[in-house]
Amino acid sequence: MWESGGTIEYYTFSNTQVSSEAVMKRRRDDMEIVWQTPANPPERHDYIFRDGVRYVRPYYFEFICHVKNRWARKTIVDMFADEFKGRPHEYYVSAVKSGRIQVDGEMVPISYVVQPSQKISHFLHRHEPPVMAWEVSILHKEPEVLTVCKPASVPVHPCGQYRKNTIVGILQAEHDLAPLFPIHRLDRLVSGLLILARSASKADFFRQQIEAGMVHKQYVAKVIGVFPEDEQVVNVNVNYNAQEGRSTVEVESVGIGGTKLKGKAACTKFTRISTNGTHSLVLCEPVTGRTHQIRVHLQYTGHPIANDMLYLSEEVVDRSNKGLGADRAAAKSAHSLPPVHDEECYTASTENSEEDFSIDPMCTNCPNLPPKGYDGREEALWLHCVRYTGPDWTYECPYPDWAMLG
Repeated sequence: MWESGGTIEYYTFSNTQVSSEAVMKRRRDDMEIVWQTPANPPERHDYIFRDGVRYVRPYYFEFICHVKNRWARKTIVDMFADEFKGRPHEYYVSAVKSGRIQVDGEMVPISYVVQPSQKISHFLHRHEPPVMAWEVSILHKEPEVLTVCKPASVPVHPCGQYRKNTIVGILQAEHDLAPLFPIHRLDRLVSGLLILARSASKADFFRQQIEAGMVHKQYVAKVIGVFPEDEQVVNVNVNYNAQEGRSTVEVESVGIGGTKLKGKAACTKFTRISTNGTHSLVLCEPVTGRTHQIRVHLQYTGHPIANDMLYLSEEVVDRSNKGLGADRAAAKSAHSLPPVHDEECYTASTENSEEDFSIDPMCTNCPNLPPKGYDGREEALWLHCVRYTGPDWTYECPYPDWAMLG
């Protein structure tokens, strides 16, 4: 069953070594698996803190998707092996045979051929990537609006592999704040002001003002070199490549032969605040809101963010087989800069963080706490949102420690 080459596999459970047979017997005798869905809210005891890193206690979760046209007419196993490469082919065979992968709520054989629009359920032992355990500090709490200082490394809302290790999830678990509606984006490695509406109607109010160009956004960045003293306006298209996880700029409006380029119009204003001759602190005011816009526009000026591994090099980092984001893969491959230790806002408590968690014999990540490829150690990108201003409102966030140039 869960043996390999005739030898029993061993797992760590509550710091004790036990065999897979014992794990399975314990699970049969003592507990019933509870499958979570997005309807299950995060709770305070879901988190484990180790050495300044916030982990999520692994949990059972049902992923649901529907068969896309390009997946159709593949076997259920081949569909998963081709489209979801984070696990080996053998895992998907076992998952189908055991009923952890189902079609329209029914078990199917491994030879089953999927058809368009069918509902696919994947029941798995979910390990979320870790994030740094910096505090999500509340700046303003109003009846309809909440503003927080978002720490770097934490996504804003559930996406990809992240669900509980998000700003929305942490605020719900630790402050019982829900529902929350983020009204603007911040990249995962970006810190600073995050505005969350506390009702759908208030979120729509902010959305209308942002879409009408009535909201002024300000960030600070620490960049390489002496940035020009005069205001710099970068008005070049930004093209985001989802496969590579990074953006590039397009200077011309048309390509070779008059073909239209793929990039979207983008404009950012930059003003130098200070410089020490090695680095400069720059005020960044994006007029548009493209993916990685500030980062790639600063690269275009010749003054990239000083610890932005993704845009300090033209090298495209291969992340396809590691399940890593481009930022994380770039950081792992970079050796040119010393590590940064920004301890701002770190006050994470170790209470209620007992390290017991269930070990699943079928799980490809167990007995480790994080998923494969994630160690939780990341630098805070030197880009920080400091202010959002609307027609009759302003919200601000303090500057980070790294903004003080020595």
